[in-house]
Amino acid sequence: MRVISYNLRKNHASGEIAGLVDDYDLDVLCLQEADTSELPAEVGDLHLADSTKRNRLGLALYYRKSRFTAVSTTAFALKKSLHDRVLSPAHERLLGTRLIDTETDRGLVVASFHAAPLTALNSLRRNQIRAAHEELRTLGEGVPALMVGDYNYPLFKENLSEHVQEAGYDLTLSDTMTYTNYKFFKGHFDFATSMGLHIEGVSTLPRGASDHMPILITADYEAPVAAPYSS
Repeated sequence: MRVISYNLRKNHASGEIAGLVDDYDLDVLCLQEADTSELPAEVGDLHLADSTKRNRLGLALYYRKSRFTAVSTTAFALKKSLHDRVLSPAHERLLGTRLIDTETDRGLVVASFHAAPLTALNSLRRNQIRAAHEELRTLGEGVPALMVGDYNYPLFKENLSEHVQEAGYDLTLSDTMTYTNYKFFKGHFDFATSMGLHIEGVSTLPRGASDHMPILITADYEAPVAAPYSS
């Protein structure tokens, strides 16, 4: 499956969505910092599963209806940073959708995630990531899961990877930096965490109107564990 995650920079890059869907033959599109009141219900072959309603910087998730059936979608509020409490940019920082893949008859949970900004501590973002992974389990315990988005975590990713693995997830960075707006904060801000999936690659796509570059995740299901032979 092919999934793109894109932080639209306060909706500035919204005009690029249709081109990304067409150019990369997507199965899922996850957005952050979108003006959800302006999002279309359909983009090319993709259908809007849902979007957050109480955010200035909204989340949205699209999926290919010819391949997937959406079972449920839920938006989750995570622990707030001081920035959130003062400026209220985002009440819900996680949007998860339970899908059924009609090609394989397998369940899948996909989520769009937007961590607290750099004004917050890494410890708070780790708390948000851990809580997000726990919330996704409520959509499907034991179901393969992919959480993509803007993690706002440019430094000390080795430490983050260890915490993520303790929760049963893997962390996969893109092949090049995804954020280059600020002189001292270049790096891999946008990446993927996953469970029960083989991530074939995460590619940084060309820069558009956003300060983040889109990332393209190519993934497949891990082979199920074979049952022991018995006579």
